[in-house]
Amino acid sequence: MEFIIAQGLFSKALSDVSKAVSSRTLLPILSGIKIVAEEDGITLIGSNSDIIIERTILVTDEKVKIHRTGSMVVSAKYLTELVKKMPDQIHIKSDNNQIHIQAGTISTKLNGIDAEEYPSLPVVVGDSIHIPAQELKEAVKTTVFAAAKNETRPVLSGVNLTFAENSFTSVATDSQRLAFKRSDIQSSGEGSFVVPKSSIDELAKLINHYSGMVEIQSAEGYIHFKTDEISLYSRLIAGHYPPTSALIPSEVKTTLVLCKETLIKGIDRACLFAGEWKNNNVVLSINEHKLSISSGSSEMGSIEELQEIKAIEGESDLKISVDGHFLLDALKTINDGEIKMKFSGSMKPIVIESAREESTYLHLISPVRSY
Repeated sequence: MEFIIAQGLFSKALSDVSKAVSSRTLLPILSGIKIVAEEDGITLIGSNSDIIIERTILVTDEKVKIHRTGSMVVSAKYLTELVKKMPDQIHIKSDNNQIHIQAGTISTKLNGIDAEEYPSLPVVVGDSIHIPAQELKEAVKTTVFAAAKNETRPVLSGVNLTFAENSFTSVATDSQRLAFKRSDIQSSGEGSFVVPKSSIDELAKLINHYSGMVEIQSAEGYIHFKTDEISLYSRLIAGHYPPTSALIPSEVKTTLVLCKETLIKGIDRACLFAGEWKNNNVVLSINEHKLSISSGSSEMGSIEELQEIKAIEGESDLKISVDGHFLLDALKTINDGEIKMKFSGSMKPIVIESAREESTYLHLISPVRSY
């Protein structure tokens, strides 16, 4: 294996795949990055078994020249840090399980491992589903925060991605709150996958600046996300995701339309006094046709403020206690200036959505006891 590559391009690619590499792996070879040089380009692979990231650099990029094909696995930690500190134009050559790295007057050698020992990639099965990267980014951004932090119920620690004909939904819940996003897409593929939160977070970073199409496939217990340059394989969480649609209240007693930014600031202030409570209790009520936001601490004191209600439908008799941090998480993912809050009773979940007529996402937050 021998090739010449621009330092910036190689460093960025190594950084991308090294995010899947763990130094605490039981398989020593997985602490390395697999480098494959072929006539049409260079492929880098990093894995910790749960996540696999594959990055391709094509020879159509003028910053890459392949002199000899081949492959080798090299320590991710040392290779990534070394290349990051090199000047431009790096000459890579492998020989006798060593990789030689030269840049200008700098010459280094790293011990490598035969690439034949590196685990094979999962085999892709079934049809492909295609979704615009922007739709996928928006869906995971507005739902992933609601996934469970602990793994008491492992299936709730993931995000449920469901594809049906020309539609896509993303759902996450920790049993106290729920986030749901639906998108219309031009795809005939079908499938339902529960993807770990950590994999969703990594995917969002990798496609953050990508604007093309993402191809999604099933792959032997994994889900495979692929763009023009990068692939991410994530191990799936086994089990059936709960039927979350049944959690959304069918009866609404009160609907409020509120200014999102003003509400965020009010909830944020109330949270300063809510920390004494296990669930960061913030009390919402209607007082003289205004929204009252209050919280209190026996040690620090209390706070209450009144905010304008843009519109109100139904009953004005309302008082409910919710987790202020959960409320902030939900509000911050909504892009619209005005939101709707729907109440079904003091011990029924609140539904939060855009004030637009055709809202494609909603957040549900269960109330908490105020004593």
